[in-house]
Amino acid sequence: MVSVVQNMAIDCADAYELARFWSAVTGRPLGPEDRPGDPEVQVLLAEGPVLHFNQVPEPKTVKNRLHLCLRPEGSRDEEVTRLLALGATLVADRRNPDGSGWAVLADPEGNEFCVLRSAAERAATPS
Repeated sequence: MVSVVQNMAIDCADAYELARFWSAVTGRPLGPEDRPGDPEVQVLLAEGPVLHFNQVPEPKTVKNRLHLCLRPEGSRDEEVTRLLALGATLVADRRNPDGSGWAVLADPEGNEFCVLRSAAERAATPS
């Protein structure tokens, strides 16, 4: 017997607005019945578990113990620029001169996530 991951739950202050940010990040829709002010909102990913945003009263106070790592379809650096324009902030730049590495960003509520190199960038960089 095994368990299947149903969703990734993310506590937040404003479930709808944070889900809208992640919907823009992933290019995936919100749940069809989700509305502004809802205490729980989902982003329906194409594959795997959904992102489930759960409104809670307490603020985020420490670094995430679990975070998402994104692998963009295009270049890592272009994706970082796009995400910053959507409202993310740069937390740590771990990109290296040889093209390896990643960028650590935070969503509008301070939840950290990483942007990795695309598959094409990985293939073009010697290991």
